[in-house]
Amino acid sequence: MNMKPNFSLLSKLIVLQCLSVLCCSQDFDFFYFVQQWPGAFCDTKHGCCYPKTGKPTADFGIHGLWPNYKDGSWPSNCDPDSVFDKSQIAELMSSMEKHWPSLSCPSSNGLRFWSHEWQKHGTCSESELDQRDYFDSALKLKQKANLLNILHNAGIKADDGFYSLESIKEAIKNGVGFTPGIECNVDAKHKSQLYQVYLCADTSGSDFIECPILPTSRCGSQVQFPKF
Repeated sequence: MNMKPNFSLLSKLIVLQCLSVLCCSQDFDFFYFVQQWPGAFCDTKHGCCYPKTGKPTADFGIHGLWPNYKDGSWPSNCDPDSVFDKSQIAELMSSMEKHWPSLSCPSSNGLRFWSHEWQKHGTCSESELDQRDYFDSALKLKQKANLLNILHNAGIKADDGFYSLESIKEAIKNGVGFTPGIECNVDAKHKSQLYQVYLCADTSGSDFIECPILPTSRCGSQVQFPKF
């Protein structure tokens, strides 16, 4: 007896397979490259824990390289099968420890932090960057945007002083060439302090661009730049 192929079933299987591929290689419009000031991370009621390698240098550290859409939304956890593999970044490890430290408690070697960043954000950029290139791109963007030097040259120093939000934005725009987004948090006394700086990069993670959309600022007009 001749069996006729079930084209309906085949069509469904093909569609499901295509959807699976799309989920794992989701497109996006740009990256947020986010750096955070350790003094502000630690200077809250929650406190912080230094990495097992010791207290980081007083410099902005990388928080992440996050794929985003122009409408303000973002993809996340795009490929649950793509797990973080520290062997892929073995040659980057010393730079990662210096420029991408974890200050979360308990004290760690950074691997948990980096694994989270890869699985939540990095997997959504696999159509552009593999695991090594993802972390390497963030490190190279950090070199291009030395925020501490830029702010210091503008007379804005991590000395517990207060500076106008607009002067911070202007200094970074003049130094990097593009408008930053500024995120603040509050210390134990509820003072607004400089916490994170958002810059935007193209989908290759190579060059900064003007941000299609910036995160909403919750900063006061005067912002403290806490010591670390």
